[in-house]
Amino acid sequence: MAALLDVSGVSRVFGNVYAVRDLGLEVAHGETHAVIGPNGAGKSTLFRMIGGQLAASSGTIRYDGARIDRMAAYRRARLGIAIVFQEARIFRGMTAIENVMVGAHAVTRVGSLAAVLRMPAHRREERDIRHRAQLALSRVGLAAWAHRPADALPLGQQRALQMARALCGRPRLLLLDEPASGLRAAERAALAELIEQLRADGLTMMLIEHDVAFVARLADRITVLDLGRVIARGAFPAIRADAKVIAAYLGNEDSP
Repeated sequence: MAALLDVSGVSRVFGNVYAVRDLGLEVAHGETHAVIGPNGAGKSTLFRMIGGQLAASSGTIRYDGARIDRMAAYRRARLGIAIVFQEARIFRGMTAIENVMVGAHAVTRVGSLAAVLRMPAHRREERDIRHRAQLALSRVGLAAWAHRPADALPLGQQRALQMARALCGRPRLLLLDEPASGLRAAERAALAELIEQLRADGLTMMLIEHDVAFVARLADRITVLDLGRVIARGAFPAIRADAKVIAAYLGNEDSP
């Protein structure tokens, strides 16, 4: 089966500096693929090029066989690509469930005129989105927070809220940019369990994470970046023993 995501020869230049240079990777259907490396290796830049928040300077990105590297971010979202950013991004002044519902509006079918006129098709779709948002909140453990202000949530719950918002859009490819950063041990464990459940459901995911144990538990394959280039790829045991990875990132310990 062809890969769901195929990144080929992709570079991103800021001025005269390459953040990512001639990078290639494939992500198979249903795979959890981790991208690791030291700070400044180009991991988040790669994710933003896949999601459409940044344009690639060169190279191609194909999703489900179709080229998307010149496609707007909202169009990629409609195709099922969702990204959860490292920093908490919530809509203040809105409830938790309203925040989550935003994730589904990128893939709505009813047009703006129907929404303005509050036509029956729009009302039906709104009910469906609210139901999906409630299910997504339940899945991440925030059902009790549905009607509370989103900005009152602690950091760990704000991260979970972003996960729920992404899931509400029913993604086919979910990009997680350091989702466990700053979380307490219990919150990290709950997040790992959620990712394992999503993998069991067949969702394709890409994961940036500095916690090596977290990556070892969750990733089917790992791509290691250093200075914007791929220096290793494979399953965790091979990555952990790779001399280039040890020198650039892992060192002699099991933590970065």
